[in-house]
Amino acid sequence: MSGQSCFHCGLEIPKDEEINFDEKTFCCTGCKTVYEIFSLNDLTCYYDFEKSPGATPQDIKGKYDFLDNESILAKVLEFQEANTSIVSLNIPHIHCSSCIWILENLNRLNTGISSSQVNFPEKRVRITFNSDTVSLKSIAYLLSSIGYEPYISLENYETGKTKVDRSLTYKLGVAFFCFGNIMLLSFPEYFEMKEFWLDSYKPFFRLLIFLLALPSFFYSASGYYVSAYKSIKSGMLNIDIPIALGIIVMFIRSTYDMLMDHGPGFFDSLASLVFFMLLGKMFQIKTYSFLSFERDFKSYFPIAVTRINPDATEESVPIYDVLKGNRLLIRNQELIPVDGILISEKADIDYSFVTGEAVPITKKSGDKVFAGGKQIGKVIEMEVLHSVSQSYLTQLWSNEVFQKKVQQKHKTITDAISRYFTPILLLIAFAGFGYWIFIDANTAFNVFTAVLIVACPCALALTAPFTFGNILRIMGKQKMYLKNALVIEQLAKVDTIVFDKTGTITTNKKSNIIYEGNTISEGNLLLIKNVLRGSNHPLSRMLYDFLPEYKRIKIDDFQEITGKGILAVVERNEIKIGSSTFVESPVLETSEIEKTALHIKIDDQYFGKFVFQNQYRDGLEKLFNTLSKDYNIKVLSGDNDGERAVLEDILPKDTELVFNQKPEQKLEFIKNLQSEGRNVMMVGDGLNDAGALAQSNVGISVSENVNVFSPACDAILDASVFSKINYFLKLSHKSILIIKMSFTLSLLYNVVGLAFAVTGNLNPLVAAIIMPLSTITIVSFVTIMSNYFSKSNLE
Repeated sequence: MSGQSCFHCGLEIPKDEEINFDEKTFCCTGCKTVYEIFSLNDLTCYYDFEKSPGATPQDIKGKYDFLDNESILAKVLEFQEANTSIVSLNIPHIHCSSCIWILENLNRLNTGISSSQVNFPEKRVRITFNSDTVSLKSIAYLLSSIGYEPYISLENYETGKTKVDRSLTYKLGVAFFCFGNIMLLSFPEYFEMKEFWLDSYKPFFRLLIFLLALPSFFYSASGYYVSAYKSIKSGMLNIDIPIALGIIVMFIRSTYDMLMDHGPGFFDSLASLVFFMLLGKMFQIKTYSFLSFERDFKSYFPIAVTRINPDATEESVPIYDVLKGNRLLIRNQELIPVDGILISEKADIDYSFVTGEAVPITKKSGDKVFAGGKQIGKVIEMEVLHSVSQSYLTQLWSNEVFQKKVQQKHKTITDAISRYFTPILLLIAFAGFGYWIFIDANTAFNVFTAVLIVACPCALALTAPFTFGNILRIMGKQKMYLKNALVIEQLAKVDTIVFDKTGTITTNKKSNIIYEGNTISEGNLLLIKNVLRGSNHPLSRMLYDFLPEYKRIKIDDFQEITGKGILAVVERNEIKIGSSTFVESPVLETSEIEKTALHIKIDDQYFGKFVFQNQYRDGLEKLFNTLSKDYNIKVLSGDNDGERAVLEDILPKDTELVFNQKPEQKLEFIKNLQSEGRNVMMVGDGLNDAGALAQSNVGISVSENVNVFSPACDAILDASVFSKINYFLKLSHKSILIIKMSFTLSLLYNVVGLAFAVTGNLNPLVAAIIMPLSTITIVSFVTIMSNYFSKSNLE
C-alpha cells in the first residue's frame, strides 16, 4: 500500500518506510539529510520554486578519490592560481529553476566557494573556490550530498572533446524508416481498388502498418511526451503539449479505426508527422550550431600579440596564429592570451579578468601563467604551452561580472506570446473539434490534429535569435566584434556618441614627432627606448616606433600611472616620461598654446619633450558630418587643448570638445549625460577609458595592433574600419526592423494556417510538412534581409 510522496525528491514512499522530520515526510535518510543541510543554511526556499525538485542522494563513498591526485586535478581545473581555482562541472540532474537557484548559492553551503554560475542548456556549473579552504573532491561530495552528483570523465579532459548526443539522429532514422515503409504499404488503401489479392492481404498489411507505427509513436516521438509531461508538472505550458496531444489522439483514433475495421486509420499521417517534426528540429539544431561555430572560431578578438621570432625581431600577429612553442612579448596592461611559461625573471599578473580579485600575483621565471591574466608593470616574455582558445577568451569576455543588466525587449515579447500561445491554441483545437464532430467525425479529427500541428510558435521564437546571430556574424566579418546580441539592441537606442581623442580619432600608425629641448645622448635614448617598450599608451607606442633600434636591456622597475606617465628604473637611472606636471617640468610655456607631448626627465634632470603633431584617422571629417545628423557628438581628451583649433576646423560646429580630462572625469562626464536621459555610446582605446567604457550604455574599444582592451567594453572595433561606425549603427537599426518584419510574417503564417486548419481544408500530413517549412521560411527571410541590408549603402 502506498503512502505519501517524499518532500525532497517526490518519490512515492511505502507506508512502513516513511521517515518523518520537521513535520515532513522523506523516503530515505539521504533526502532527510539534504533537507537538514538546507534548513541549517536558511536555504529552504529551494522548495518554493518547484514541488519536490531534488534527487535522491546516492552512496558514492570513494568515488572521487582520484581528485586527490595533483596531475589529474591539473587537467580537470580550468584555472588554478595561488589559492583561487575554477572548475566547470557537468551536472546531469539540472532540470528546473530550483536546481539553478541552489547551485548558484553553493557559497552559502560552503564558505570556501566564492561563486558559482549555471549554464542551464549545457547542464554545467562553473565554480570559483578557495583551494586553501576547500578541495575539488569535497565540492564533488557536497554536490552529491544535495542530489547533484557531478559527472567527471577524464577521457573528455584528455581529448578536449565532449560526448556527442546522437539520440535525435537515431530517432530521426527510425522515424524515416517507419514513415517510408508505412507509406509504401498504404498505397493500395489510397486507391481503394477492389482486387482479390489486395482484399485478401489487407488485414496483414494493416497489421504490418500498425507494427511499423509503434517504434515511431513510442520511440521517435518520445521527446515530445517527456517535454509535455515536464511542462505540465512544472505548471508551465509549452508548445510540446499540443504536439504530444495531437500525436496521441491520432494514434488512438487510428488504432480504433483499424480494430473496428472502419479503415486504415492515420498511421501514415502519424509517421510522416513525427518524421517531418524531427527533421525540422534537426534543421534548427544544425542552424544554431552553425551560428555557434561562427561565434567561437572566427576572430572575435581582433587584437594582436607581439611574437618574438628566432632572429630576435618582433612582429604583431593575430592571437589565433599563436602556436605552441612561440615566444611572446607582453607589455604593461596587456592580456595574456594563452597558457604559457614565464621566461622573464619576474612578473605581476592581475587575474581580476578571470576571478574578480584585483590583487596582482607575483610570478617568477619558470612559473606557469594562465590565459586571461593581465600583465602589470615592465615588459615580460613567455613561452606558449598551447595555442589560443577563442571560445575560452570569449567566455572570459562574456563573464557575468562585466555584464550590463539590460532587458532584451524582443525576448520579453517572445516569452509573452509563447506563454499565451499554447492555451489559446488548445482552445481553438477543441472548439474546432466540437464544431466538426457533429458534422463529420473524420474531419473533426483532422481539424483537431491539424490545428495542433500547424500553429507553432517556433518560427516566432526564432526571429530574434536568428536575426541577431546573423548580424553578429556579419559585423564580425567586417571587423566589428560584439560581446553578445544585446549590444545590437543597445546600439539601435544610442542618441549620443562620445569619442576619446588620443588613440581613438587619432592614429598611432602615423605622426610627425619633433623633439624640443636639450640634446639627449645615445645612452639616454637607449634607456628611453627600452622603457617605452613596456608601455601600451598610444603616444608611447608612436615614440617607440619613431626612435631608432637599440639593444635590449633589463628594466629594474616599471610603473605606468594612468593619465600621467611612466616611472621606471633602468641600470640605477630613474626615468620619467609623461605629462609636464608628472615630470615636474621647469619650463612652462604659458605664452604658447600647449601641444600634445611626452616630457623626459632622467635622474632629476629635465631634458625636453617630444611633440606630436597628431594624424587623424582617414575619413574622420566625413564620419563626424554624417553622425552629427542623427547623434549628439562629443570629444573627450586627457591631453591639453593644443589642438582645439585643428579639431574645430575639421569637426562639425556643434561638436563639444572637452580637454584635460582624467579617467575618473571621463566616467563622470558619461554619468552626467545619462542623468539627462541620454543613451550614450563611448568610443575609446580601452586603456585610459576603462571606467567610461563600463559606465556607458555601449562601450566600444578601438583596437590598432595591441593586445589591450577593457573587459567591460561591449564591442571591439578594428581601427581599419573606424570610418564605418555609422554603417554599424545603421545596421543595428535595420536588425530591429528585420525582427519586426519577421514577427509579422510569423504571426501572419499562423493566422492563415489556423484559418485553413479549422475549416477542414488542411490535413495533418500537410500541416506536418508546413510546420518545419515555416521555420525554414523565417530563417531564410532573416538571412536574406540581413545580408541585403549589410550590402546596401547605409551611410
